[in-house]
Amino acid sequence: MNEKNNIGSLFNRIAGSYDRLNHLLSLNIDKKWRKKAVKRLVPCQNLLDVAIGTADLAIEVVQQGKAQHVTGIDLSTEMMKIGAEKVAKRNMQGQIEFVEGSALALPYPDGHFDAVTCAYGVRNFSDLDQGLREMRRVLQPGGQLMILEFSYPKNRFIAWVYDLYFSHILPKIGQWLSKDKTAYGYLNRSVKNFIWGEAMAERLRAAGFRDVAYKTMSCGITTAYEARGKLEI
Repeated sequence: MNEKNNIGSLFNRIAGSYDRLNHLLSLNIDKKWRKKAVKRLVPCQNLLDVAIGTADLAIEVVQQGKAQHVTGIDLSTEMMKIGAEKVAKRNMQGQIEFVEGSALALPYPDGHFDAVTCAYGVRNFSDLDQGLREMRRVLQPGGQLMILEFSYPKNRFIAWVYDLYFSHILPKIGQWLSKDKTAYGYLNRSVKNFIWGEAMAERLRAAGFRDVAYKTMSCGITTAYEARGKLEI
C-alpha cells in the first residue's frame, strides 16, 4: 500500500510533537529557510498555503506582510489545530484560515489566488503531478509559486554525513520523542525517494508553470523552487 495514501492520519499521530522535533532535528535552521523563501515573495492580496500543517510558513508570510489573507489547506486536522492555536496567540485569525482538504483536488475555482506556497509538503503528495497541476490551476496567470522541499547535498562528504543522520539518527530520535514507531521512518524514506533540482523543475514546467528557477540552501539540504503561472493567450 502506498504510505502517502494515509498521510493525513500519519501527521495526525505526530502533530503534538511535530514542531518541537522539527526545530530540534534541524537545529532551528528550518526557521531561516522559511524566512529566506518568504522574503522572495511579491506582496499580494490572496495566498494559498498548501499543506499548511502547523502554519509556520503562513505565519511568516503574514509577519513579513507578503499577503493580506492566507488560506491554508491540509489533510491533517490535528496539525491544523496546533496551527490555529499559534495563529490565535498572534491575533492573526482574520488573516489566516484553515481548510481541511486535499492538494489533489483543491476546492477553489481557476485563477483564484495571487500566489501559492507549499513548505515540505509536495513530497507527500500521492500524485505529485496532479498536485502541481492543481496548484497551477488555482493560481492566477502570472501569479507566483514558491515551494520549499528537502533535497540532497552535492558534496559527497556532506551528503554522507547527512544521509547517516537522516537515515539512522533522526528516525530514532523522532520515534523516541513522538512515541510513533513508523512516522519518522516514513519521513526519512519520503526524502530519500523524492526528486530535487532540475528533475523537480521539469515536473513544474510539465504542470504548466513558467519561469521556473530553484536555489539550494544549507549546502543543498533544502531547495526553494520559484515559478509563475502561465499567462493566458
